[in-house]
Amino acid sequence: MAVPKKKTSKAKKNMRRSHHAMTASALATCEKCGAPKRPHRVCLSCGDYNGKQVLATAE
Repeated sequence: MAVPKKKTSKAKKNMRRSHHAMTASALATCEKCGAPKRPHRVCLSCGDYNGKQVLATAE
């Protein structure tokens, strides 16, 4: 079994983990109602996707 010869330093460990940070999810605005929504998904407030009415909403 492979065993490290020396302890990994804090700097080396943190450099390796530099890509592990969380990023905020991207938000787009709905073209029909202007509500924030996730890209490439149906708008939950108006039910519109790609210029078409996909979900029936009670307004």
